[in-house]
Amino acid sequence: MNLRKIDKFQMDESIRLALKEDITSEDISTNAIYKNSRLAEISLYSKEEGILAGIDVFKRVFELLDDNVKFIEYKKDGDKLLNKDLILKIKADVKTILSAERTALNYLQRMSGIATYTQKMVEALDDENIKLLDTRKTTPNMRIFEKYSVRVGGGYNHRYNLSDAIMLKDNHIDAAGSITEAIKLAREYSPFIKKIEIEVEDLKGVEEAVKASADIIMLDNMDIETTKEAIKIINKKAIIECSGNVDKNNINRFKGLEIDYISSGAITHSAKILDLSLKNLRYVDDWKRRERKENTWDIKR
Repeated sequence: MNLRKIDKFQMDESIRLALKEDITSEDISTNAIYKNSRLAEISLYSKEEGILAGIDVFKRVFELLDDNVKFIEYKKDGDKLLNKDLILKIKADVKTILSAERTALNYLQRMSGIATYTQKMVEALDDENIKLLDTRKTTPNMRIFEKYSVRVGGGYNHRYNLSDAIMLKDNHIDAAGSITEAIKLAREYSPFIKKIEIEVEDLKGVEEAVKASADIIMLDNMDIETTKEAIKIINKKAIIECSGNVDKNNINRFKGLEIDYISSGAITHSAKILDLSLKNLRYVDDWKRRERKENTWDIKR
């Protein structure tokens, strides 16, 4: 998988805020039980089938609390997980493990859930000629993580934010007075390298968007018969994107149509988490002492 990972400088601020949200002054439960530092090991397992996404983010949560933490990885982003698969082992101070585990799991479960749901939608569409896009319907301050997860699952990213591209929706059109005027104003304002996308809701809007030379025409909430008519009107004069309440249960209706993209907010806002668990906590120093005793006993025997 040729996938650019999230850089540390991109993720660190968000992770620090998440940790600060969970540890406002101290982890009172852990500090009450553990008076001294002790080296421990714990294992990360899957509890259901899915696609792994966000392992670097998961690790970074622990690293920001303890730069001595060690990992052994058995799975990587994009791998298919089965129930009870061993994903990773962590070796760190027991306090680090217990203080970071919930935040780390929150990221990994959320990201893996999105990757899993995205793959299910791609499989349900079953058309290599149409690309599945996400939207800006993401969890606040989680966009970089959620959009990365979409790519892991086999989808593609629409614009990342409002500065990325010009996308004229119904309220923009109402404010401008017409589709034609909205496109004219956008073209006068924007750099020449920026493409202009416009949302249309009926065939009259399609005709006006084509005449105004829109670069991308989004067919919003059109039924399949109307979509087919819109495709004929556009006649390859613009890129075609279809959208509007698309999920894994209805996306297959677009299969075989001569469109370029399908965008769906459900990829991010309707994906359930993937069930993962950190289990089998044990002290490394206890294990080493036990191993030394067994070896000594073998020698004496």
